[in-house]
Amino acid sequence: MTGLIDTHHHFYAPEYEAAWIEWDQQRNIPHHPVQAVWSPAKSLEEMDKNGIAFSVLSLPSTPGLWFDRGGSEAATRMARICNEYGAGMVRDHPDRFALFATLPMLDVDASLRELDYALDVLGAVGVGLQTNYGSTWPGDPLYQTVFEELNRRGAVVYFHPLVAACCANISVGTFPAVIEVPHDTTRAVMSLLLKGSFARWRKIRWLFSHAGGTIPMLAGRIEAFYPKATEFAPEGVIAEFKRLHYDTANATHPVSMKALLSLVDVTQVTFGTDYPYFFGAQAANLKTLDISPGDIEAIERGNAMRLLPQLLLRA
Repeated sequence: MTGLIDTHHHFYAPEYEAAWIEWDQQRNIPHHPVQAVWSPAKSLEEMDKNGIAFSVLSLPSTPGLWFDRGGSEAATRMARICNEYGAGMVRDHPDRFALFATLPMLDVDASLRELDYALDVLGAVGVGLQTNYGSTWPGDPLYQTVFEELNRRGAVVYFHPLVAACCANISVGTFPAVIEVPHDTTRAVMSLLLKGSFARWRKIRWLFSHAGGTIPMLAGRIEAFYPKATEFAPEGVIAEFKRLHYDTANATHPVSMKALLSLVDVTQVTFGTDYPYFFGAQAANLKTLDISPGDIEAIERGNAMRLLPQLLLRA
């Protein structure tokens, strides 16, 4: 496969978009007019313009599946709708798209059923989870059974952040995506780390958005607070962070990439765009980084094909 592989490419089932508009209206939140800039055809058009050969589809950020934060039935229904729609895009364009399937999570039994259906029937190449589900983060024991099954399968588990229920009003004058969204990636990583999830489920291949949020910057500080963390990090905190994978979505600025590549080997980094919110400039930004052409090529596609060997069948 030549051309870039985008592991962070959003899609929107019509039912999802309609529910999102209603959710924003109920809360008097300005709605991002994604319907004006996104469609399967526009995805392919922008991919062609920017030299992207292949994209892995996943749900967007806030509100995730949580249009009705009071229960899981609506989320379970919406997860199936989105997974079916994404799988339809893959069937229509098997040489251009793959799917990270979403799971409802708060209903563990429903999540296990959706996991089986998504991976075994729909052919998803992994799962895409939210960094939080209302007032819980992924290290919560509630989700242990789901992660045990993902570990048994050796699945890729991709995380996308969203604004936590607690924290939309602490953006100090900016909108939540600027500060709060990347911080929630850090919360998710810490939740999994401190509960021993990374150490316990070694077969899971973890992938985190936006260069890991603020993890690269805070890694040394976190290690300083947990210098002897053998109960949840047998080889140390930094070693656990180095095992994770990170995408470059909205993080190809030289400062962001230098922080990330100071923490992890280039083999742990995949190219991501965050389409339709960000796109073309990120591919060009990679070329300006002070890293070798071989490392750039690894980020652009080689690492993704190693992480997701199913893509070799579509090359």
